[in-house]
Amino acid sequence: MAAYIIVAIIAYLIGSINFSIIISKKLAGFDVRQKGSGNAGTTNVLRSVGKKAALITLICDILKGVVAIGIALLVGNIVQNVDKALLVQLAGIFVVVGHTFPIFFGFKGGKGIATSLGILLMTNWQIGLICLVFALVLMAITRMVSVGSIAAAILFPVLVIFIDQNYIVPDANNWKYLIFSIVLCLIVLFNHRENIKRILNGTENKISFKK
Repeated sequence: MAAYIIVAIIAYLIGSINFSIIISKKLAGFDVRQKGSGNAGTTNVLRSVGKKAALITLICDILKGVVAIGIALLVGNIVQNVDKALLVQLAGIFVVVGHTFPIFFGFKGGKGIATSLGILLMTNWQIGLICLVFALVLMAITRMVSVGSIAAAILFPVLVIFIDQNYIVPDANNWKYLIFSIVLCLIVLFNHRENIKRILNGTENKISFKK
């Protein structure tokens, strides 16, 4: 039991390191949450600070998911008689929770999309790539990052139902991965609840590929 708790805490603390806030303060002298949409994420950094800061934020947020899963695997290899798949899943969930509710930044963070991408690519590269391509295509068509993010989150559990290979830690019948994917999907949907309202109202912000 201790291994699961330790992995969850470490993942949460990793998630709580919000690079969009750190980078915006360092490069632009303000907290990105005070600008634009108020969200501590890559898209708001792009709009409020610039491309360089957004790229750094994106890479760092993806790496948070990668590192959290890596630590879960390490603990699983060191500690005997633990469910490695469950360790990976707990790390994935809690790193996103930390990103959303960071203890270091007043529990007001981002929406966890980039971090979720890192998690997906680590847990199952095939599913991760499919979700990434699907999201990018929708973003290009709609010019709304939120549409691609939400759709990819919903696609994740659907893919888990049909894909039973290429998991970094195999799990019998994949039922735990299905629960894991549903939980991550629900977190993403919760974090995008305001975006969903704006999408339905036709007032969601769009990105420009010309700038």
